[in-house]
Amino acid sequence: TMYLWYHVALLSLLLTASSAIPLHAGGSNTSRAIVLWHGMGDTCCLPVSMGRVKSLIQKQLPGAYVLSLMIGDNEAKDQYNGFFMPINEQLNFACTIISKDPKLAGGFHAIGFSQGGLFLRALVQICPQAKVQSLISIGGPQQGVFGLPRCITHSPFCETMRKLLEMGAYESIVQKRSVQAQYWQDPVNREEYLKYNIFLPDINNNFEDKKATYRDRILSLDKMVLVKFLNDTVVVPRESTWFEFYQDGQDEQIQPLKASNLYLEDWIGLKSLDAVGKLDRLECPGDHLEMPDGYFIQKIIPYLK
Repeated sequence: TMYLWYHVALLSLLLTASSAIPLHAGGSNTSRAIVLWHGMGDTCCLPVSMGRVKSLIQKQLPGAYVLSLMIGDNEAKDQYNGFFMPINEQLNFACTIISKDPKLAGGFHAIGFSQGGLFLRALVQICPQAKVQSLISIGGPQQGVFGLPRCITHSPFCETMRKLLEMGAYESIVQKRSVQAQYWQDPVNREEYLKYNIFLPDINNNFEDKKATYRDRILSLDKMVLVKFLNDTVVVPRESTWFEFYQDGQDEQIQPLKASNLYLEDWIGLKSLDAVGKLDRLECPGDHLEMPDGYFIQKIIPYLK
């Protein structure tokens, strides 16, 4: 209903969270191509967020070409589309940008922040023109989310919206119009998740009919890096950033990655990547995207060299 859609739209706005990474000077003379994809509520080019990340990388790697993806014709549309443009449409938009950029034709590193980490991983799988070398997901909900994070405003809508999304995430109008609903995974109602979620079950190869190209494209990576924030209250559960999720049928116990069918049956190539040392899972202190400059420089920059 329109009432439900209105409240889910407000829910998306309440979930907005971003954090700036301070600048830090210095670095080598290595030249590389790097693509960034921002998180929910952010834009490609805000000086306090992606603009600062871009500057940080260029200070550490003088001469590096850094493209921060803008999904839309301007920053306002970019921010709006992070909530309301269907994910697959965003992926097609990003694929077109990348395919037309000659500076990316020889390959590039990719860093995604929050939902941008999930989207860049999906881009690897569906866009052959995206010749990604190192894929770095910083707080990206690779297994989706279930439940609202802490309320970031003192609003009476917060708990009401939590229940609305749980009841309505798989409603057709919500799936078509709410980006966050498209990576909502209800572990208690797996059949509904598989039947009605229009994005995540497909890209994670959850269906019986596996898409070999999804696995093959992941295996083309030189490295996959997954960063989990130890006190993350935005991605619920925070273990999703490591491709872990609740065991089926409940929402308390987390199933370790290496005990999951996703890994054991190598649905998207994670086990194969891991076997040859190409899957790195890092921990970062703090809440969602609260990454100190020193951590970024010491832990992330080396993957870009």
